[in-house]
Amino acid sequence: MRPVPSLLVSRPTILRRPLRLLALAAALLTGAPAFIPGLMFGAALAMPIDPVQQHNSNALWFENWTGLSKATLVVAGPDGTVTRVFAEAGTPVFELGRGEVLDGIYRYELKAATEETVKIVNPIDNGRGESSNSRAKPFYMNGAFQVSRGVIIVPEDIREE
Repeated sequence: MRPVPSLLVSRPTILRRPLRLLALAAALLTGAPAFIPGLMFGAALAMPIDPVQQHNSNALWFENWTGLSKATLVVAGPDGTVTRVFAEAGTPVFELGRGEVLDGIYRYELKAATEETVKIVNPIDNGRGESSNSRAKPFYMNGAFQVSRGVIIVPEDIREE
């Protein structure tokens, strides 16, 4: 007796659907691109931009910089002095001055352009030719670091027991 062709075709399809859904769920949870035959999902999945603050004894910069450009790092010292560092491509690097450095908390703001574009709702005609209908989506981050004895340190966690 010959097997029914519809059962041979439908059975593997039924088994593939849960595998596709499982792979899609795993990709969404881990942030990894999903490579599923017949489903174009990997290209549409955007990885989140999350620069990580790094430092050595006299400089501050950021890692995980993929997808950002035209960055401005504004650092305010404990005495109110403000330093701006611009980088067209790559991470901006703030360096402590040579000589005497003021100890205390330094605060920073990081602004950059992402590769993603957003539509300009009300474009302005500035008389300089074609006006753009989109612009780079901005990225913003702020934070702080501590300087002690003239070097950047990691503050110790103080816990009461």
